[in-house]
Amino acid sequence: MDIELAKYIDHSLLKPSATTDEIVKLCAEAVEYGFFAVCVNPVHVRRAVKELAATNVTVVTTVAFPLGAELTDIKIAQTQRAVSEGAEEIDFVLNIGALKEGDVPYLTSEIESIVRVAKEHPVKVIIECDLLTNEEKILATELCMNSGAYMVKTSTGFLKEGHGATVEDVQLLKEAIGNGSLKIKASGGIKDHEKAKALIEAGASRLGTSSGVTIIEESRLAAPVC
Repeated sequence: MDIELAKYIDHSLLKPSATTDEIVKLCAEAVEYGFFAVCVNPVHVRRAVKELAATNVTVVTTVAFPLGAELTDIKIAQTQRAVSEGAEEIDFVLNIGALKEGDVPYLTSEIESIVRVAKEHPVKVIIECDLLTNEEKILATELCMNSGAYMVKTSTGFLKEGHGATVEDVQLLKEAIGNGSLKIKASGGIKDHEKAKALIEAGASRLGTSSGVTIIEESRLAAPVC
């Protein structure tokens, strides 16, 4: 099993129909395969925290997911509640409309507010690359760097016609970051070992995927026999 690859993966279950039993299974898989984290919707944070209390697996939750269209004070309240229930990382969706309008003061305030109330917990900003021009992706990345975010995340994976994570987008974001400390989470449509490897090689520090088990099983089969 590719332990190194597993440590890049946020094992995700964000579908609206997710049940408690499925969340328990998700957590068990994360422990079995050595994933870095599980990523669940806020309603499942408490259960995930309970299941993973005696492990090293991180609990990640979403804020303003998947549209990002909530008011900032609602996003702040969601973040505060998530942290109080044990979430260790926050993945929040930026106001995409404000980004397309180039409203830098609004976006800066939004990111800084979420980072502030998350306290020491890392914040990943989802920018939905499929809806953006390259110039907008670069602007969003610069805003994340300047506002204290931990990671910029490529997408929610929920756009019906979206491509999700692409090597080209990861490379573009990496170039925009330059020597900065901001990291990249690639998310959306990562379903196999080859794509996962390609995204990491392009510069992703984390992968958000619901196909983590398949990816690691493929990785194990692809490993050379000694």
